[in-house]
Amino acid sequence: MSGSRAGSEEKAGLSRQRLQVKVNEYKENQNITCVSLRPVQTTVLGKTPKVFLVPFSLSNYKPDQPKHPKSLLDKNSNNEVACKKCKKTEIRKTCRRILTPRMAATSSKAESTLQKTSLDVYTESDKQQHKSTSDTVILREVDRESSQDLDSDEDTTPGLDEFSGLSPYERKRLKNISENANFFASLQLSESAARLREMIKRRQPPASKRKKPKKRENETGCRRSMRLLKVDPSGVSLPATPTQPTIIEDENPMLPPGPLEMTPENQDADSELFKRFLQTWAEVSKTSGKNTEKDLPNIKSYKANLNGMVINEDTVRKVTKGSVFSVALHPSEIRTLVAAGAKSGQVGLWDLTHQSKEDGVYVFQPHSQPVSCLYFSPANPAHILSLSYDGTLRCGDFSRAIFEEVYRDERSSFSSFDFLGEDASTLIVGHWNGNISLVDRRTPGTSYEKLINSSLRKIRTVHVHPVHRQYFITAGLRDTHIYDTRHLNPRGSQPLISLTEHTKSIASAYFSPLTGNKVVTTCADCKLRIFDSSCISSEIPLLTTIRHNTITGRWLTRFQAVWDPKQEDCIIVGSMAHPRRVEIFHETGKQVHSFFGGECLVSVCSINAMHPTRYILAGGNSSGKVHVFMS
Repeated sequence: MSGSRAGSEEKAGLSRQRLQVKVNEYKENQNITCVSLRPVQTTVLGKTPKVFLVPFSLSNYKPDQPKHPKSLLDKNSNNEVACKKCKKTEIRKTCRRILTPRMAATSSKAESTLQKTSLDVYTESDKQQHKSTSDTVILREVDRESSQDLDSDEDTTPGLDEFSGLSPYERKRLKNISENANFFASLQLSESAARLREMIKRRQPPASKRKKPKKRENETGCRRSMRLLKVDPSGVSLPATPTQPTIIEDENPMLPPGPLEMTPENQDADSELFKRFLQTWAEVSKTSGKNTEKDLPNIKSYKANLNGMVINEDTVRKVTKGSVFSVALHPSEIRTLVAAGAKSGQVGLWDLTHQSKEDGVYVFQPHSQPVSCLYFSPANPAHILSLSYDGTLRCGDFSRAIFEEVYRDERSSFSSFDFLGEDASTLIVGHWNGNISLVDRRTPGTSYEKLINSSLRKIRTVHVHPVHRQYFITAGLRDTHIYDTRHLNPRGSQPLISLTEHTKSIASAYFSPLTGNKVVTTCADCKLRIFDSSCISSEIPLLTTIRHNTITGRWLTRFQAVWDPKQEDCIIVGSMAHPRRVEIFHETGKQVHSFFGGECLVSVCSINAMHPTRYILAGGNSSGKVHVFMS
């Protein structure tokens, strides 16, 4: 017992000696006013080292060599080693008891974040060790197996030397990161979010059905009249009236087939004026013989005659309803008779030599759609032939006062026609879909003799050669073709010549009136072209190109340049220039004359026609008016 007591006394003496050594070490640092040994815990790379904040003295501080406590820097001190060994086991147990629950609560995500952050901080710590010039608090890391004396630099356990070079700021930052990670892990936010998503999926929105109000049996309804209730004053219900289907009337109904009476829409058909009007037209047509050949006037005398043509209020009249699509002058040399075809399907006849008491204008309705072509018969001027978009071709006979039907095709739409024979018995008709029809007026019925499919997708005008009448020219969408009637094939005919110089759509193409040696075309590229057709071969050369504004827009009728029938080398065309005018050009491209009307001509005359023997010019505009220049 005495031996054991002596051993215990020796151990107590040794511990007292160690404590005295510690006290002496602290007394050496007299400038230290406060001693704080506060453990700081972080988790780095899966380990939990303990960090202590150690004070030091500033009395003998030098910027180049900071002074540390002897108890912590003197590695060869025997007292330090003894103290370390004594309390090593005790510190290890305490660290395990405190840090193990916290490590278990830390999520794997926080550990990976801290591992990456600690490595970055460790690499940057070497650069910042020599930049600190202010009073700092030296932090020392020790492992779980380090002692409470905080001066164990000799201990080589893992985690001690690896982070010994970190600055105080970096170690504090690691501590904060570890504490935040532990805090968020303890909240278990991911589990809560998962449970919330499951609750949202399971929950279904209630069906939002609006409840209809229940009707009360004895509820009084709105007051209504007996007429709406369909009852008589006594309360007896009236019989139901059968509903008749509403019939939608066509704006332009198709006229019935067969001849139509020549009944004017603006005058009384039984009046003496109308009877006298028909009699005048029939008599004038009988006295109008075939045109005798005359010498062509030279250009100087032609200009002089044009200068004598004037317009006044008496020579301007509204003849039709709607835009004028075609104009024709009667060949009579006694009276001035003008015919105009309108967009509404009307044909208006105007006698300029009427008496002052008469109006002189008579309007008829032989068609239901625009009248695009209008000619007086060269064999019998008492006949006027009109062609319309509605697929009909009619002949107005003034002697019988009827519009006789010559050709009818309700499945197609006609665009233009011309006389193949000088006796006007055979006709050639152009269709908008590119077909060509040959019609013989001598055969009974209103059908065609032959239907030819041309290579054109669209035909706007058809004109026959004045001398070699087996040839005719068509104006299509982009090309102008010349065909030979002797080689027409119903399945498809190839043209003899194609004029491909045009870049846009073509409005018209006409042979010169006397010899047919020239062809004039009107194109939407603002050019009038004149070709040499004196020798119809594989190619027709281009003679002249005249720049002219031909863009009329959608509200005006297209311009069509036509030849003066009594002058072989001059063409007539409307103009968009201001003031409004009608122009005449020579085949060389030079301007011959311009017709100005002042206040009497304030609109564009798109369609124009010249008298075959007299100096009379008639032009139609988009309002249905006809302007006449005459000498």
